[in-house]
Amino acid sequence: MFPTHRPRRLRSHPQLRRMVQETVVTTNDLIYPLFAVPGESVAQEVSSMPGVYQLSIDKVVEEAKEVYDLGIPAVILFGIPTEKDTDATGAWHDHGIVQKASTAVKEAVPDLIVIVDTCLCEYTQHGHCGYLETGDLTGRVLNDPTLELLKKTAVSQAKAGADIIAPSGMMDGFVQAIRAGLDEGGFEDIPIMSYAAKYSSAYYGPFRDAAESAPQFGDRRTYQMDPANSREAIKEIELDIAEGADMLMVKPALAYMDIIWQVKQASNLPVAAYNVSGEYSMVKAAALNGWVDEEKVVMETLMSFKRSGADMILTYHAKDAARWLG
Repeated sequence: MFPTHRPRRLRSHPQLRRMVQETVVTTNDLIYPLFAVPGESVAQEVSSMPGVYQLSIDKVVEEAKEVYDLGIPAVILFGIPTEKDTDATGAWHDHGIVQKASTAVKEAVPDLIVIVDTCLCEYTQHGHCGYLETGDLTGRVLNDPTLELLKKTAVSQAKAGADIIAPSGMMDGFVQAIRAGLDEGGFEDIPIMSYAAKYSSAYYGPFRDAAESAPQFGDRRTYQMDPANSREAIKEIELDIAEGADMLMVKPALAYMDIIWQVKQASNLPVAAYNVSGEYSMVKAAALNGWVDEEKVVMETLMSFKRSGADMILTYHAKDAARWLG
């Protein structure tokens, strides 16, 4: 009871505040997304994501070196192919854009962890994450045939040097299928970071500009989760754990910190939070207009993800955050 108890005593000096700080963000927590495109010397800024670029592989390697020098332990690679087709050939071909980028980064920066997005939407003409039912114009994605494509994609990415496979399509059974494919291919030591609770979110808009992956009709609500649901997220993560996931991801992060917390409480696996494109772009737009202090807002947001239970944070702010952390 006051005046015996005065919580302000522990806030009276900067060093004292450091000593009692409960949550700390470090560069070890950060993962930086990169978008690989064909060509050479390409660095095309994404109009809806200031400071984020589509990069040719030589430029991806330059970025990877910078990321490593900043102390960030990992990148996640997304690819935009030259051509798209109904079989998502660019996703699983040995000479696909992500495969070539993975090999180039591992050769140039062998100690940097390369995570690869294992999905099909960037590689299909229709922009959906799997096979479509023949003649169906309602956007129905066929689950089981898609699993075979995801398995092929994961194995080809592992062959190319990827350290972690990160399937994001939210197909039923995708972790089990990918785990079986990796094990059969001799990649039993490659871990899977499952997008276990990926919501059908409006926060993905700028990413679809960056990855050129917007669905050409319909939406992804038949496979991505309803933003209204939290119990379903726990069901999804339990299934992925049973199927062999090594790490779990919640996406998006900012409006889903309650989900991050619940996933952390329900699991003993490492939990990743994806600070997605829309979250990034809102902060960038406000900062460019002088409405917020970018550094303070970003670091407070990253801290809140960590406090909610995230062990890893995928964020387009990663390089800036690493510099601010010093």
